[in-house]
Amino acid sequence: MTSSRFPILFTGGMQAMGAIGIRPHNSYVEVDPERVQVRMGWSFRATLPRSSVRSVEPDHDRVAAWGVHGWRGRWLVNGSSENVVRVSFDPPGRGFVLGFPVRLAQLRVSVVDPGGLIEALAPR
Repeated sequence: MTSSRFPILFTGGMQAMGAIGIRPHNSYVEVDPERVQVRMGWSFRATLPRSSVRSVEPDHDRVAAWGVHGWRGRWLVNGSSENVVRVSFDPPGRGFVLGFPVRLAQLRVSVVDPGGLIEALAPR
């Protein structure tokens, strides 16, 4: 498997985030055989071992916020309420929000191609 990049989905008013430097070209989930890298512009970044992915599934839970939000290892990184994928990591990894380190055990992320991301991350 080579590297695959899945852009974060921006819809509606969230497209205006480009005015502060958060754009689809710098907001993505990238998967390769060894790692999972997540970026949302300058606001969020994380790199975790691919082997720490424990589950990946469509996320149909309510989304009431957009951008980067989280607490206690559970993070929502999105530009849309649509196409959200939930990824669980064990052991949890480390991410950075506005440069501050955070624990990352579960990621909810909106992507352009949720089916492709789920296929790329499906535990082997």
